[in-house]
Amino acid sequence: MQVSITGTGQLLDLQRRLRAAGHENIRASMQRRVRRAAEPLRDDLQSSIRHLDLRSEGRKRGKPGGPSPTTRPFRATIAAAIRISVRNTGNPGARVWVDRGALPSDITNGVLARLNDGRLRHPTFGNRRRWSQQNATPGWWDKTVRTHTPRMQREVARVLDDVRRRLE
Repeated sequence: MQVSITGTGQLLDLQRRLRAAGHENIRASMQRRVRRAAEPLRDDLQSSIRHLDLRSEGRKRGKPGGPSPTTRPFRATIAAAIRISVRNTGNPGARVWVDRGALPSDITNGVLARLNDGRLRHPTFGNRRRWSQQNATPGWWDKTVRTHTPRMQREVARVLDDVRRRLE
């Protein structure tokens, strides 16, 4: 799951002009400002996953329970894996994404997509013959991104205009 904010044509044109002008400090400033524009989205995504309400039907009467096979907190693990990357070259823009390499092997992209759909199915206490389903409020990723997209686009456009003015 990722979101990218790019104004591809404008950013590519500006990138060429920056390279031709050789203004390294303007390029670094632009990258820093674009990153700053994406940070509230990352912070809000982390907050929304940390506070996501996961509900289950609970254990049935007479069914055995047991300790969890892992000690790591599920939602905090996902929140810690949300990253920002900003590029000035190639395909310039900002990208907010879940870093698959920072997640344990049992949390896959499929788990994240289903969690965004509002359901999480997993083995009961690690027993792959018994499965449980937990429900959550759907759209924790999509709603948060939709809320922040207009603000980020405005901020990136303002940064591009400022840099363009400094180059002229």
